[in-house]
Amino acid sequence: MSRYLVLLFFIPFIAGCGATEDSQQVHVDVLSYVNPFIGTGGHGHTFPGATYPSGMVQVSPDTGLEEWDWCSGYHYSDSSIIGFSHTHLSGTGRSDLLDVMLMPYTGKIKLDRGSKTKPEEGYRSRFSHDEEVATPGYYKVKLKDYDITAEVTASPRCGFHRYTFPAAKESHIILDLSHHYATDSVLFTSVNVVDSCTLAGERKTKGWGEPGEKYWVNQRLFYAIKVSKPFHAAIAVDDKFIPAQSASGKQVKAVLNFETGKDEMVLVKVGISAVSVENALENLSAEIPGWDFNETLTQAQLKWEQELAKIRIEAPEKTRTIFYTALYHSLITPYLFNDVNKEYRGFDDKIHKAGDFTNYTALSLWDTFRSLNPLLTILEPGKVNDIIRSMLAQYDQYGLLPVWPLWSGETNCMIGYHSVPVIVDAYFKGIRNYDVNKAYEAMKHSAMQEGFGIPELKQFGYIPYDLYNKSVSTALEYCYDDWCIAQMARDLGKEEDYNYFMKRAMSYSTYFDQEYKLMNGFSSKGKFRRPFDPFFSSYGESDWVEGNAWQYSFFVPHDIQGLINLHGGREAFGRSLDSLFTVSSGLTGENVPVDISGLIGQYAHGNEPSHHVAYLYNYIGQPGKTQERLHQIMTTLYTDQPDGLAGNDDCGQMSAWYVFSALGFYPVNPASGIYVFGTPMVNKASIAVNNKTFTVTATGLSDKNRFVQGVKLNGKDYTKLFITHNDIINGGTLEFRMGPQPGKFEGAELPPSVSKGK
Repeated sequence: MSRYLVLLFFIPFIAGCGATEDSQQVHVDVLSYVNPFIGTGGHGHTFPGATYPSGMVQVSPDTGLEEWDWCSGYHYSDSSIIGFSHTHLSGTGRSDLLDVMLMPYTGKIKLDRGSKTKPEEGYRSRFSHDEEVATPGYYKVKLKDYDITAEVTASPRCGFHRYTFPAAKESHIILDLSHHYATDSVLFTSVNVVDSCTLAGERKTKGWGEPGEKYWVNQRLFYAIKVSKPFHAAIAVDDKFIPAQSASGKQVKAVLNFETGKDEMVLVKVGISAVSVENALENLSAEIPGWDFNETLTQAQLKWEQELAKIRIEAPEKTRTIFYTALYHSLITPYLFNDVNKEYRGFDDKIHKAGDFTNYTALSLWDTFRSLNPLLTILEPGKVNDIIRSMLAQYDQYGLLPVWPLWSGETNCMIGYHSVPVIVDAYFKGIRNYDVNKAYEAMKHSAMQEGFGIPELKQFGYIPYDLYNKSVSTALEYCYDDWCIAQMARDLGKEEDYNYFMKRAMSYSTYFDQEYKLMNGFSSKGKFRRPFDPFFSSYGESDWVEGNAWQYSFFVPHDIQGLINLHGGREAFGRSLDSLFTVSSGLTGENVPVDISGLIGQYAHGNEPSHHVAYLYNYIGQPGKTQERLHQIMTTLYTDQPDGLAGNDDCGQMSAWYVFSALGFYPVNPASGIYVFGTPMVNKASIAVNNKTFTVTATGLSDKNRFVQGVKLNGKDYTKLFITHNDIINGGTLEFRMGPQPGKFEGAELPPSVSKGK
């Protein structure tokens, strides 16, 4: 644990270009239980570097630029660092960004980064995890090849570096604008040496988003860099130095050269903007006006403490680390996407002003609508309002609600129109500081668009597998989104729309193959797919997206009773659930998705379609089985080690699942305002809500006593297997009494199949 604690800083700063001396104590509490290295190993795809809650900047070390497990630029298996770039994706299955990469080094000038096997051939440096520290808002490492200590912190829109150099005649910092993930493309870069302490420029890249019908999806970033020590700059284009102080092209690098004394600190501040260099400079002057590294660090950590302390828990040390790291990862995204003057680049490539809201990007909605976005409705309802207003801004500029927006582009990654449940969930929870009528119009427009299987859905009433690839997964996700639209339509008095979208929502039964008691592809000729292999999955031709029939057959969160009926009743449904967790974990098919991970039978916790499934036993009156499976998942698929996540964290969804589940409840239907009981992993939790406190206690909890025996709400015996959102935000106490055997819940009120309108 000690490696992840922030020590008190009493380090003097070096003067030069405005640097001054200062020192500042850093308060630590909940921060000491956050281990940003969790998820940097295995398939978690997180990064360990410094960021601000929902910050635009994520300044973090990059160790690799190829292969799937390097989507964040860093993997714990590596032993050398390329440098520190300022934008990263947190836990995603695709890579992008990695903008404005800086690396300090000494000795001969090098323009090539070198390789993992021969880092000495470039500016890359070896490092040891024993000399690496990470905590919210701070990262530190010793670059062994150069005897340089590198530290980074961040403000919302800026990165701050502190490099402690050895005595050297030839000390350097390279700005490598050509740095990018292997499958991305650098389209344009520029650099201009403004003065002996400042340089600025632009970088435009093409990442994993595909070109759409309207706009080419790319990222355009402007940067401004200020250095505390005067430098002599050497500019290279295509790895050849040129006699100029400015340049542009795809392969532009700048080497900042100076002499350093023993333990001399060189500070570097980097501001970024999607609008202009002027805005990047304004962001920098507004957020980091001086040269006090510790003050910037303190502000970042105070903000992190404020956010993380919204949930105070009592639990064993290991559980605290897993919990607070999960909460930390849940609050990294979405990313801030407007400058201090409120300007941002829109989806029409024009400059807009956010006005009275904060604009956000990096909405991994296929993942996060399930539990991360509902978690924000409890902890940060104001941010939820801003997220929805950001969605509506995209609708105005792009014509559709977000699917997976990144910077000012829509990647259209994954399936569904899952802005819808986020909006509907907020609407029914009373979060409505946006144009409700426009929100409804936008939801309906996305649901009626021409493309992505919707024309087939409108023609047939379902999506035939012989006319549309990934038909069943796509259709089941649409069914849920359509149910959400129907609920809001009814509340707004739009009965015709309600009836139409409810009919689409209930079309899930079309895909239920009675012979196998699983979902299956259904053709335009009215026939199920034969032969049928429920273990089959593929990135290519398949009825499924990152899953198979086993994993998707239980995704009907809006009508679980209807799904139970299709199985033939509670007993039969229980047997099907049992089979899911006990059948072989083998997968068939060519190009099987690597996303299918964290397998217990065919339950795949490493990917989102399975996340609600363990809770479904509650709907048939078997909460003990839910509790047994949840305990298994939380104790075996979440650890405090670098490989402590079973799959991609996916912008915090994997982590938000743990936060909810460790508290003892989960939003099975994310837009229903209902939280279904599981089994708590913490002895006590105090959640700050609306200037009140909602407290969860688990009396007698231990590894042996993992079953709920009884529940009290606000001191009274409680016989429901769920609570409501209002129960939480009104404050109060939820008490679980724990024991070694499943409790008796005969006659308990089961969770409602749907919340409104059915």
